[in-house]
Amino acid sequence: MLLDTPVRLGVQLQPQHVTYPQIREAVARLEDLGVDILFNWDHFYPLSGDPDGLHFESWTMLGAWAEQTERVEFGALVNCNSYRNPDLQADMARTIDHMSARGGEGRFIFGTGSGWFERDYDEYGYEFGTAGSRLDDLADGLARIEARWSALNPAPTRRIPVMIGGKGEQKTLRLVARHADIWHSFVRPEEVAHKVEVIERWAEKEGRDTGGLVISNELQRRGEDVADALYAAGTRVFTLGFPGPDYDYDLVRSWLRWRDAKNA
Repeated sequence: MLLDTPVRLGVQLQPQHVTYPQIREAVARLEDLGVDILFNWDHFYPLSGDPDGLHFESWTMLGAWAEQTERVEFGALVNCNSYRNPDLQADMARTIDHMSARGGEGRFIFGTGSGWFERDYDEYGYEFGTAGSRLDDLADGLARIEARWSALNPAPTRRIPVMIGGKGEQKTLRLVARHADIWHSFVRPEEVAHKVEVIERWAEKEGRDTGGLVISNELQRRGEDVADALYAAGTRVFTLGFPGPDYDYDLVRSWLRWRDAKNA
């Protein structure tokens, strides 16, 4: 695992219960504050609060962020593989990658997962299947995405980082070993070492070196003691859930100070 990379702070702007002008303003303020990565999520309905409240679509928003921002990396935490043809996903990611480049490499992170929110599937006409079938679809989709990236003209500006979320040891972590640059999960600090061992065992079978894999985890409202333990276990990307419309920028500032202390 990659331990000599700086700690980065991600903020997940929840695209629910807010207007888009409020999201736009939050993106600008968070980039100005010095956040490293901005995320949204890929759902069609709110995950909490009023189930029919305000909500916006992920990929359209990411295209807007590509143009609005200058420095931060960004992506979905995470894209749902079920909602779009894999080759289309690859082309969308490549296009946003180019949109976000400012005379150099793009800043898009391709976060992806197999999906879980059944209402999205039912309302938008996708087959929900089973957890296993959705993971199988993700495995097929990732192979197609990587093949499409190698065929597109123009090619992506860089090897677009792939972030895979989840902790299942039989399928998800095998996909992490096979494809991911970043592994994201909600696991507790004491679980990280075991999960990394599983990834490394799968990587040996897959014939892939995961020495550059970055470990990512959630801050939520956890205290610094948990964050310190996750850091000691090898986590280097920390993501804070950020609900609106009453955005708590002081909370972000406190975690930025913690990040800077770790990187000093």
